[in-house]
Order: sequence, then C-alpha cells, then structure tokens
Amino acid sequence: MMLVLEAYFKNYPARRKVAEFLFENGLSVKNGKIYLRDVEVPISELARIIGVNRKIVYHTIDYIEKTYPLKLIFEKLNPLPSLIDVAPLMGWEVLEIELDKGRYLKGFSDVLELLHENNVPVMEVFSRNLREEPTKLYIVIDGTLPVEVFVRVKDMEGFKKLILHTPEKDKEKLVCNYCEVKYCPKRALIERLSATR
Repeated sequence: MMLVLEAYFKNYPARRKVAEFLFENGLSVKNGKIYLRDVEVPISELARIIGVNRKIVYHTIDYIEKTYPLKLIFEKLNPLPSLIDVAPLMGWEVLEIELDKGRYLKGFSDVLELLHENNVPVMEVFSRNLREEPTKLYIVIDGTLPVEVFVRVKDMEGFKKLILHTPEKDKEKLVCNYCEVKYCPKRALIERLSATR
C-alpha cells in the first residue's frame, strides 16, 4: 500500500502524510468527508492531529475522490478492532514476534503449530508484513504462555525478537538479548488493591 501512496502522492508530501494517516487508522473517504466506520470525523480535528492545515486535508480528500484507484481503496477502509492493548488487563498475554521478511510464512506457520502442539488457547492473531516496516506477528492467548513454549519460540527459524506483554511481573526473568517482557502495571495495581481489601 505504501508503494501505491508513494506513486500517487510523490509530488504532494503533505497530502501523502494525510493519506498515510487515514490508511494506518482505517479512516475512509466518501462523499467529500472522512469517516470512522459510519461516524464523520471533523476535518479541523484531523488536521490538528496530523499537523497540517485543513486546506491540505480537503485537497487530499478531493484528490483521492478524483483518482479512481485511490477512491476504490479509501472508500473501503475500516479500522480493525484488536484485543492487543487490553489483553494484559484481562489476564491474557500477547506475543509480539518480529520475523525475518524472507522467512515470514515459515515463521508464522511454525509459531501457530507450536502453540497448537502445546494446547495454548489462541484468541486473536494479527500480522503485518509490509515492505517498509518490520514484519510482526501478534498473538493474543487466553491465560499465560508456558515457559517451555517461550523458550522454543526464540529458537525458531526466522525469529528476530519477541516481546511478551503479560499481567505477570515475574516473567521478566525469562528475558534474553532478543526478548523483552512488558508486564501490565495497571493489572498489578488492580491486584494489589484487591488484595488489601
């Protein structure tokens, strides 16, 4: 998609900035307006957040609607809801795995096979393999990841880095040079408050 934006917006850097923001956030362009699903987004607020003036946003909308390939793409955009940010608050864990671009499919397949073999309940899988960005795989699991699975993920073909988002602080001891554990401080605070009552 970024190649499409580069091709159509190469002479319009400010408009490209707007188009990239719309694409990354799943905001659609229809009938001269910008929408988040069926809710119209105020142009002035959007311009403020992106860091451009309103005129640039209006020019971008006009350009998208007059350019048929862009119109086809931008009128169908929608945000994708995800459990990634709320998972640790719910007591679930998120595996954020960075993979080699050349071994993306193999790595993706191997990780899911490993989770299946170990009966790890997967709730959501989200992945990005865009040319300009690191290749990432996000997997939300119900419960906590067994330590032996954590260790085996790090040894997989195509593995580059693992970040485990967890509600449990004690998982920090699993960290190596390629891994990172981010525990949920809100979850820890909630548990501490519950224990004192």
